[in-house]
Amino acid sequence: MFKKLRKIIFPIAKFFFDKYTVKERKYTYEGITVQINEEVFPPKFTISTKILLEHIKPLNIADKSFLELGCGSGIISLFAASKGANVTASDINQIAIDELKEAAAKNEIDVNVVYSDLFDDLTDHTFEYIIINPPYYPKAPQNDKERAWFCGEDFEYFKKLFAQLPTHIAPNTWMILSEDCEIEHIKQLASENGLSFELILQKSVVKEKNYIFSIQKS
Repeated sequence: MFKKLRKIIFPIAKFFFDKYTVKERKYTYEGITVQINEEVFPPKFTISTKILLEHIKPLNIADKSFLELGCGSGIISLFAASKGANVTASDINQIAIDELKEAAAKNEIDVNVVYSDLFDDLTDHTFEYIIINPPYYPKAPQNDKERAWFCGEDFEYFKKLFAQLPTHIAPNTWMILSEDCEIEHIKQLASENGLSFELILQKSVVKEKNYIFSIQKS
C-alpha cells in the first residue's frame, strides 16, 4: 500500500518542486533571510525545516557545539548561531556552501561552513548537537540538487551515514523523517550499525506526520 501511494504522491510533489525551483527565492525566519539558489533545496517547499526550527527555538544552546549535517540553505545553522551556538554547517553542494557563506555575512552571523560528504571532512570535529534533515526517496540522484531529495536506489546515503555516525555521535543527534518514507527500513539500517532511534517529537501538518528521532548507540 505504501509503495503504491508513494508512486502516486511522489511524481506530483516532484512536479511542484521542479516548478518552484526554477528561480531564486528568499526565505526568512526570525528576522534571518537566506537567498535560495535554484540549485539548492528550498526550505519553504517542505515542512521539515520549519519543524526543526520550532523545535530548536526554545532550547538554550548558547556556547554549545552544533552541526547541521547537510545544511542546504543553512537557515537552521544561521538561527542556531543567532542563539549563541558554535555552529558548523556542512553540505556536498558547493552552491549551497557558497550561498550560505554569503548569507552569513549579510546577516552578520558567524557560522563555520564546510564542504563535506557527510562526515568525510569532519573527522576532527566533535559536537553536542547534530541535526540531520536527510534525503529519503530511494532513487539514484543525478546531480547535487537531487542529492537533497534522493538517498540512492539502495539507500546508500543512510548506509554511509550510519557507518560513520557511531564515531561522531553527539549527546543530541536528531533526525527528522516523514511518514512518506520507509522509516522501518531506515531504522533497520541504523540498527545494523549499532544505532537505535527514540521518538522525541511527532507533528502533523496538512495530514502529513513528521517525526524527530534521537539517534543513540544501542
